[in-house]
Amino acid sequence: MKFEKYRISENLKKSLAEKGFKRPTDIQFKSIPPILRGEDVLAIAQTGTGKTAAFAIPVMEKLLSNKVKGNRKKAIRCLVMAPTRELAEQITEVFKSIGKYTKLSTLCIYGGVPQDDQIEQLEKGVDILVTTPGRMFDLNHQGYINLKSIEVLVLDEADHMLEKGFIKDIKDVIKIIPKHRQTLFFSATIDEQIKKLAYSLVRNAIRIQISPKDPVSKNVNHGVVFVSMDDKRYFLERICKENPDQKILVFVRTQVRAERVLKAMERVDISAVSIHGGKAQKERFEAMKSYKNGDVKMLIATDVSARGIDIPNVQFVVNYDLPEEPENYVHRVGRTGRGTEKGDAIAFCAENEKELLMAIEEFTTTKIAVHAMDKGEYAGIVGNSEETSTDWKTVMKEIASDQASYKEAKKKSNRKKEKKKAIKKAKKK
Repeated sequence: MKFEKYRISENLKKSLAEKGFKRPTDIQFKSIPPILRGEDVLAIAQTGTGKTAAFAIPVMEKLLSNKVKGNRKKAIRCLVMAPTRELAEQITEVFKSIGKYTKLSTLCIYGGVPQDDQIEQLEKGVDILVTTPGRMFDLNHQGYINLKSIEVLVLDEADHMLEKGFIKDIKDVIKIIPKHRQTLFFSATIDEQIKKLAYSLVRNAIRIQISPKDPVSKNVNHGVVFVSMDDKRYFLERICKENPDQKILVFVRTQVRAERVLKAMERVDISAVSIHGGKAQKERFEAMKSYKNGDVKMLIATDVSARGIDIPNVQFVVNYDLPEEPENYVHRVGRTGRGTEKGDAIAFCAENEKELLMAIEEFTTTKIAVHAMDKGEYAGIVGNSEETSTDWKTVMKEIASDQASYKEAKKKSNRKKEKKKAIKKAKKK
């Protein structure tokens, strides 16, 4: 069924046609009808399946259909909560682009930036508020946000919200919004904790699960190169210089690591930007903007940003460091091969990361193709680097620091795993 056949506003159809949306994706096809009927929905779908539009289209249609009277004209009618600033911005962009021919207003608020402009826009009136928990509660306590007229609550990337410890914030929101509302719960994964939270928020929810046998897009070619931790920068340099016109998204383990890789690229005259939780919001926004516009072709990011990056035409996702959690591999590579596009996911695997690679293959039920190299090819990549820095003491310090950082991250990961095992054991008893 094409979008033009749906019983939705002609203004929505017009913007969807302009964006090239002809037929709904699986998650959109299954989510839009029950949301339009006013039912609560619990939806589980992998990244890159069109989840945002799956709730944005029917939510806007409902707000357009339900006319507001009197003093409620300036009331916030839909609240969308997201775990990260980047994801909140991305959701807002989808709402604004699909609703461009309607009179519905959408505002995105988050911390890390001055609140004056946000307050000014709130006072003018907002139909749809997209927000991260911190700034929303801050402005609510100051009296600038009134949530008493919420008709629809959307929790997006709920699994990531729980990971970031927002469960108390979610429960606090429930206390201050109307009981008679529609609740939409979207998540990439589901476990017992998420299930418990979801069913405490929704009423007789329609459960939708899009879970193909392969949890990663079939449009992505996966490959792994076995390379020394110290030599990864040379291989990244090679990929970039062999593909100068392609967008490359690089994932690393820590904030410090992101800045080290950025400096390594600068030493070989490769223009790149980094994004992570240690940067000011203005810096993060400018980095995303320059990457999205194509001003720079390489973005270096940590996992915190993985779900908030939805940039068209990303050709390569490079797992510079393999993720500690196999699930994060799926979120990372989901940034390429989106829709009908093709993409490449390349992993650099050091000797002490082989266990992580095995865990990823087990989680995705897919064997990642190994790019085998002889000693000559390997030496050629390292030896032909255009490394311009002669300050080898600095470089060696960086390498030592990266190795220490990896060991510390490994210790934390092991402690986390042991804690999970202990909790499971306690539950069985």
